[in-house]
Amino acid sequence: MSTLEIRDLHVNVVQADENAEPIQILKGVDLTIKSGETHAIMGPNGSGKSTLSYAIAGHPKYEVTQGSITLDGEDVLSMTVDERARAGLFLAMQYPVEVPGVSMSNFLRSAATAVRGEAPKLRHWVKEVKEAMGELSIDPQFGERSVNEGFSGGEKKRHEILQLGLLKPKFAILDETDSGLDVDALRVVSEGVNRYAEREHGGILLITHYTRILRYIHPEFVHVFVNGRIVESGGSELADELEENGYVRFTQAVSTGPGA
Repeated sequence: MSTLEIRDLHVNVVQADENAEPIQILKGVDLTIKSGETHAIMGPNGSGKSTLSYAIAGHPKYEVTQGSITLDGEDVLSMTVDERARAGLFLAMQYPVEVPGVSMSNFLRSAATAVRGEAPKLRHWVKEVKEAMGELSIDPQFGERSVNEGFSGGEKKRHEILQLGLLKPKFAILDETDSGLDVDALRVVSEGVNRYAEREHGGILLITHYTRILRYIHPEFVHVFVNGRIVESGGSELADELEENGYVRFTQAVSTGPGA
């Protein structure tokens, strides 16, 4: 059993202009995720959901000014990005980056070697990758193409979930994985996430502002994120309310609250 714990997290985003003051995005986030749990964070655009994911992963653009993130009691904020990955954290990005000149097959094996501490035996690795690709309906020829270069949005997202299945992290942070997916791709990607949860008993932090992915991935916990913090938590009934009524109740409460 592993635990990812976030306490009183405040985060600024560093602007491109070095003379500009950083902008505060997260304003005191508290969240605990345990192995086998699926948490959905839902909120309107600009509420800070993606900032939370990047802060956990260690993106240098996001500056933690207060609070803590721990993984099984270890200080995540003191770790480099690669140390966080080796410790068991995985981020599937909303906009996966292209890496020209690096084949998917080489990228995947290098990543698995770094996370596992040794290179997987080639014969077993080839079989493992082939089976994982088959489950996600990925053409094996994609393994020889440069990472995400020329891939459609759906293909990029499938390859993110392929990495998830092969790297087997303790916790998966999925930042708007449903963005830009058609119905068939959404189903395939969701099935991949569910397989990971079942096989690895991994914890999942699913960040989205649509409820459609929750038809396939069923979170035990739903959190509403507005203005840089969690304003309400509940179960699946909370997602049902958001589907019916949107975020108006929560955004109005924040705008008319103390200090507004």
